[in-house]
Amino acid sequence: MRTKAVISSALLILFVATAQGQRASTPAEIRQAETDVPRLAEVLDLKPRMSVADVGAGFGAMTIVMAKWLGPAGRVFASDIVPAQLAALRDATVREHLDNVTVIEGSDRSTNLPNACCDAIFMRDVYHHFTRPEEMDRSVLAALRPSGRLAIIDFEPEPGSKLPDGVPANRGGHGIAPAIVVDELHAAGLTHVTTILNWPPDSNPAEYFLVLFVKP
Repeated sequence: MRTKAVISSALLILFVATAQGQRASTPAEIRQAETDVPRLAEVLDLKPRMSVADVGAGFGAMTIVMAKWLGPAGRVFASDIVPAQLAALRDATVREHLDNVTVIEGSDRSTNLPNACCDAIFMRDVYHHFTRPEEMDRSVLAALRPSGRLAIIDFEPEPGSKLPDGVPANRGGHGIAPAIVVDELHAAGLTHVTTILNWPPDSNPAEYFLVLFVKP
């Protein structure tokens, strides 16, 4: 957290949400997002006023911080498929007075994002859960504007880990290899820019990898 006031605000949000029976992003999640968003913005070549989608936004820590980073003239589309997380996202936008966030209910085969709505899209800890990756990848491609960027942040499966229900068997367990991400998004029509094997860059040991694409 940058200031004690922000910490107090995050703690208040957590207290109110818990009292109402609604999960919210924790202070630790907000702190991590405040560290991660500027790094991700650099990789995605983001500027204030741009439009970004957080696919698989969860309880909204990255969405909240990204919306503030982009400023009121920017736009964040926060997509998820879990009803409790969609409710938490909507509550968060009201509490934080974020008029520049649009919450969208996705599906197992589409992000349901509007066509050509985004300068960039990111997914954190999401892609390896896709049961219909080809259809999802096509919806991601459609949502990006020309020259738009996509960041997939995910982790490699541990040997012997259980394959999530319904996902393709080539995942090899719970997670996904960067090479498979590259192959699938390339097949969808995106161009691979780079793979960062250690994300965030200062994590030790590595928690995630980041694969970056651009729409031609």
